[in-house]
Amino acid sequence: MEGRRGGVVRGIAVLAVAVALTASACSAGAAPVDRVRVRSAERPVPVGVELNPATTSAGGAPVPQCDPTASLRPTDLPPPGAMPAGSTMRAIQDRGRLIAGVDQNTYLFGFRDPTTNALQGFDIDRVREIAQAIFGDPGRVQFKVITSAERIDAITSGEVDVVVRTMTATCERWAKINFSQVYYTAGQRVLVEKSSGVQGVDQLGGQRVCAAKGSTSINRLSAAPARPQLVAVDNWSDCLVLLQQGQVAAVSTDDTILAGMVAQDPNVRMVGPRFTEEPYGIGIAKQSEDLVRFVNAVLRESIGSGSWTRSYTQWLTSTGQPPTPPTARYRD
Repeated sequence: MEGRRGGVVRGIAVLAVAVALTASACSAGAAPVDRVRVRSAERPVPVGVELNPATTSAGGAPVPQCDPTASLRPTDLPPPGAMPAGSTMRAIQDRGRLIAGVDQNTYLFGFRDPTTNALQGFDIDRVREIAQAIFGDPGRVQFKVITSAERIDAITSGEVDVVVRTMTATCERWAKINFSQVYYTAGQRVLVEKSSGVQGVDQLGGQRVCAAKGSTSINRLSAAPARPQLVAVDNWSDCLVLLQQGQVAAVSTDDTILAGMVAQDPNVRMVGPRFTEEPYGIGIAKQSEDLVRFVNAVLRESIGSGSWTRSYTQWLTSTGQPPTPPTARYRD
């Protein structure tokens, strides 16, 4: 019994010495093992960011000349739910839903309402008008969220029936897909922080400027005489984040998209005049000319009934442009 008690006492004594040594080391300010010296930290960037990417403005096959604003003449609209047999619209009607490629990150044009999670915006209104004309129900839509760079492939692969996503009609794109008549005309400008002294694209030489991959905006920046450094992203909202973090000097795209950014962040502003013209059209597959004519009839009805103006008033008054629909032009 005595030997056991002595062992316990000796154990306690050893433990006390260990604790005392530890306390002494701590009080002496002992340095931790494997200390790592942090010199700098890179700010996080959105997924998919590319610096000075290749653009279609640099070389490539010559583009056939055309009038990109001229579409196919509209037909008379059949009653909803009674699409002509054998037509593209009848195939959509039989499927039970319109499949539309859209954006969910461009405030005012295509974005998710944070309270309802529903897609809203000027482009979304155009999609619902097409669904109304086919089904008599604007809600018969399957939305597919795509990036700017995915728009052409989504159409040519048959993944979607239409793309309504701030898409500029160009001759290069007309060679691959069809477009509806122009439903809105925007123009490229520059967005900077309010404290910036930049007044236009000509003052951005050597500085980082953000634009979306696959957009006409990034191609125009690539050809700008000032030669800015291009930062390409998947979604326009990523450009706003990079500007807010000070990782780019400016964002440059259509003034309608920039107006949505200004509405979200009071610390940014648009500068300089429009230096391009961007006629927006609804993208449709080459083999679906009947759908092009149908959509043009829907747009004609929307403009004539005042639906287009009401949609503009709800979403785009802040752009400062008059609520005047583009004049329709047809190539046949």
